Amino acid sequence: MVIALGFEGSANKLGVGVIKDGVVLSNPRETFISPPGEGFMPKETAEHHRQKVLQVLKLALEQAKVTHSDIDVICYTKGPGMGAPLATVAIVARTVAQLWNKPLLGVNHCIGHIEMGRLITGAQNPTVLYVSGGNTQIIAYARKRYRIFGEALDIAVGNCLDRFARVLKISNDPSPGYNIEQLAKKGTKFVALPYSVKGMDVSFSGILTYLEERTTSLLKQDYTQEDLCYSLQETVFAMLVETTERALAHCNSSEVLIVGGVGCNLRLQEMMAEMCKERGAKLFATDERFCIDNGVMIAQAGYEMFQSGTRMKWEDAYITQRYRTDEVETTWRND
Repeated sequence: MVIALGFEGSANKLGVGVIKDGVVLSNPRETFISPPGEGFMPKETAEHHRQKVLQVLKLALEQAKVTHSDIDVICYTKGPGMGAPLATVAIVARTVAQLWNKPLLGVNHCIGHIEMGRLITGAQNPTVLYVSGGNTQIIAYARKRYRIFGEALDIAVGNCLDRFARVLKISNDPSPGYNIEQLAKKGTKFVALPYSVKGMDVSFSGILTYLEERTTSLLKQDYTQEDLCYSLQETVFAMLVETTERALAHCNSSEVLIVGGVGCNLRLQEMMAEMCKERGAKLFATDERFCIDNGVMIAQAGYEMFQSGTRMKWEDAYITQRYRTDEVETTWRND
């Protein structure tokens, strides 16, 4: 029996989670929400995490009904992410690990998403679409690594959606992507937007620029905010489905797993499910508890690492803003 405690704070979500042999014991989360029309800056986000992290840690232990002596390993997000928020949460993880005399493991943020998705959905060896505010990757497992088959060449799909929400000055509560999704449901008129797939890779910055330059004039015409959100979603999701389908065929896979914050978008799940149905594959996805950044996903990935014998020296307990998914050797997988 192993109990792992996980800290996540790579962006505007601060989460602390406890997992015990694959059973989620607690997963509280606090989100830093910036004003409409603005993004979240590293300094303010780090300050939010600094103010909230101890109460979230206390809540995680209370909800899990465990004390610090029950914890076997402490895990934290090593990267990728925003420097100041990552460092703030890593300092807390290092401190409690030393105070409680527990081993410490740095976890790759993306691996956390994948392992949490596999645990919750039961997907065995899926082709993974990882979509969030900071990352867009199409991933498949091969020879002890999660290999990146395709990715965004510029900005992540979540960043594209978030920045368009700023153009429209819609609320960031609970998240700009969620509010775009709700508006898109009411859209009826499709605006043709640039469609940028380059082999297995995708590009979103041109679509965003195209909309930034034309939104005012489109709104003066016969288009609504709802129409623009609908058009943007349909276009970028079609790009993601196309590239995921190509990876699915290449890997001869029968499973697709969507992870990351954008992964709880029901329209993306609907489009992907249709593609999977046509290919005789099965779609796996989670809800906002586990697809949006959270602490228990870091605990789960750290648990897998710890169980497979991975240990970390104190001098390696740093953070890095750039940490590729395929840099991590998946010691816990033998398939």
